[in-house]
Amino acid sequence: MDNNIIKFERPKPKKEAKPASPVPRKALIWLALIAALVAVWSYYQFIAPPSLPG
Repeated sequence: MDNNIIKFERPKPKKEAKPASPVPRKALIWLALIAALVAVWSYYQFIAPPSLPG
């Protein structure tokens, strides 16, 4: 019958989140930049009306 006893327990240690390494982030930025350039090129190459300068 220990229902009225308060037990103080030490909290479990939390695992610290490691900071993300910058290499995958930089690679993702470069891939997004290249994809944007390819999208702009393909627009002017295939979709844009011929009256636009380019």
